[in-house]
Amino acid sequence: MTAMTVTYRGRKAAFFDIDGTLINVMRGQIRMTPAVREAIADLRRAGNYAFLATGRPYGLLDPELLQDVFDGMLLVNGAEVRFHDEIIIRKPLTPQTVADVTALCDRCGVEYILEGSDYVYMKKEFHILHDFFRKIGVAFDRFRYTYDLNEVPVYKMEFVSAEPGGNGAFDVMMHWPGMAHLCDPYHMKNMELYAENVTKGSAVKKVLQYLGLPREASYAFGDGLNDLEMMSSAGTALVMGNAQPTKKKKADIIVPSVDDDGVAYGIRRYILS
Repeated sequence: MTAMTVTYRGRKAAFFDIDGTLINVMRGQIRMTPAVREAIADLRRAGNYAFLATGRPYGLLDPELLQDVFDGMLLVNGAEVRFHDEIIIRKPLTPQTVADVTALCDRCGVEYILEGSDYVYMKKEFHILHDFFRKIGVAFDRFRYTYDLNEVPVYKMEFVSAEPGGNGAFDVMMHWPGMAHLCDPYHMKNMELYAENVTKGSAVKKVLQYLGLPREASYAFGDGLNDLEMMSSAGTALVMGNAQPTKKKKADIIVPSVDDDGVAYGIRRYILS
């Protein structure tokens, strides 16, 4: 795609990925910078809508993101969508899929976290996952260690293994019927699994329909693989400067990196100007 100018003059909606877009956990930045936070506030003060669009569930969001910074949230890659106090979408995985996948992981020694609506569920003995979430500053108040698998609504599952490929489990899950996956391409020790027909892109379309906004009134900011559908569903795709070259090819506009407040620049230059 090439850079474009949107001429729509009514209300607009902007969708923001978190990791690598609003914050940079790889460099220890777990909160938005003042410049980014103020730009989002100005966007909303001008009468526009701001939405988080993340692979994270509600239970793994930093408290800062819950303090009336956004109008709504596209959570767990679009499997749950909230607009203020309303629930627009809830599409959990089937209990049988969750039971079969977790049984495979238990056999192969793979740790997993089950991402629900308000809480996340994990076995207390899963030390690799526990240490990872502690390292990136996640609070544990919404973690539940005792649960009945049959009673927990699960929207997405994430996995980690001490061994590349999870002792064969990852290959099986990559070919699971009806499911899509993201797998760390470098050391093959991390993976996530979610429904293939539920994406950030499908959620963006639903939100625009709900708000009565045309596609050209929407903007998507992101940097990762799970942002691609969102980019193609929004009117304007703004890709972060820190994204890989293959993602930048999908951009209408490339903004500065997350470390250079690219979101703030994109809001002020392309939405509010």
